[in-house]
Amino acid sequence: MTVPDAVARTQLAEHVARIVRRRIFDGTYATGEYVRLDQLAAELGVSVTPVREALFELKAEGLLAQQPHRGFVVLPLTGRDLADVSNVQAYIGGELAARAAANITDEQLTGLRRIQSDLEAAYAAGDDERAVRLNHEFHRAINVAADSPKLAQLMSQITRYAPETVFPRIAGWPQKSNRHHRRLISALAKRDPELARAAMSEHLAAGAKPLIEHLTALGVISSPDGEPASGH
Repeated sequence: MTVPDAVARTQLAEHVARIVRRRIFDGTYATGEYVRLDQLAAELGVSVTPVREALFELKAEGLLAQQPHRGFVVLPLTGRDLADVSNVQAYIGGELAARAAANITDEQLTGLRRIQSDLEAAYAAGDDERAVRLNHEFHRAINVAADSPKLAQLMSQITRYAPETVFPRIAGWPQKSNRHHRRLISALAKRDPELARAAMSEHLAAGAKPLIEHLTALGVISSPDGEPASGH
C-alpha cells in the first residue's frame, strides 16, 4: 500500500535526521566531516532512501551542505546561530504561553503538573533520554493549550535547530529548568498571560548562554568566521 509505505519512509527519514542532528550537536560529527550515505544506511540497518531524505532535510536546516561528487558535509555552527534561535524561541514561546494562560483548563494544568513531576524524577535518576522526551511533552502541552496551531507549528520548526538532547548534560541546567517550569505553571494557574509570557520568554532565553558555553567546550561551536573554537 503506497500511502502507508510513504508515511513509514517519512517517519524513518525523520528518525535518521534526529540521529544525525544529535551527532552534530554532541560533536560526534565535526565541522567539515562528511556524513557518508551508504555507511550511515548500513550502520542503521536501513535503505539509502530515508538516509538521503534525512540528509536533504538537514541541508535545508543549514546543518549540512552538499558537495558535488563528495556528499554531505557538516557546516560550522556558531554561538550567534544558537543565540538567534534562542531569541526567536523566546519570542514565539512567550506568545504561546500567554495564549495558553488565557485558555488552559484545569485538566490541562493537572496534566502539566504530572509531566513536570515525571520530568523532575527523570532528571534525578539521570535518565537523559526520558528527560528530553518529557521536557518536549511539557512544552508541547502548553502549545496545545494555546490553541494556535500555526504559531505552534512555527515553534516546532524552530525547535529543530535547538539541540534539546544536550540540555540534561549541562551542569546546573536541570535544576534551573525545573525552577523555571514551576514558575511557569504558577503563572498559568493564575491565568495571567503577561506573567506566563515573561516566565516562558526568560526560560527559553536563559538556555542560550550555558548551551553555547557547553558546546564550545566540546569543540562543537565555531567562531562567527567559521574557524573552530579555540583550543579544539
